[in-house]
Amino acid sequence: MDETWLYHYDPETKQQSMEWRYSSSSYSKKFRVQKSAGKVLASIFWDQNGILPTDYLPKSQTLNAEYYSSLLVQLKDILKEKRCGKVTKGVLFLHDNAPVHRTLVTQKKLDYMSFQCIVHPPYSPDLATCSVG
Repeated sequence: MDETWLYHYDPETKQQSMEWRYSSSSYSKKFRVQKSAGKVLASIFWDQNGILPTDYLPKSQTLNAEYYSSLLVQLKDILKEKRCGKVTKGVLFLHDNAPVHRTLVTQKKLDYMSFQCIVHPPYSPDLATCSVG
C-alpha cells in the first residue's frame, strides 16, 4: 500500500490542448473555463496479481486513522471478492511508517482483520542509492 499525490492542470495554451483526429472527424467544443490546478491524494493497494482498490481522498477530507481504517475494511472485502480461495493463511501487509499507519486505531484494525503487518525498515542514508553528478 502506498499513497501518492496526483497533479492535474488545465492547459494554458491552444497548443497544449490540441488533440489528434482524422481530417473527416468533427471538432470537439472547447468551453471557456477558469484556469485551475489541483492535486488529489491517491491511496493504492496491490498484491502480486495486480492493483486492488485505488481510493482518491475527497477534497475537503484529511487522511486520518478513521478514514484509513475504512480503506482497510474495503480492502478486505475486495480481497474476498477478487482473490476468493487464495487468502487462506492470512494477509501479509506492508505500508510505510507514515503517522496514520502507526496509530493505535490503525493497528487495532489490522489486528481485528487478522492482517499480519510486515515491519517497514527505517530510512537509512547509508543504504540509499547515491547519485554521482
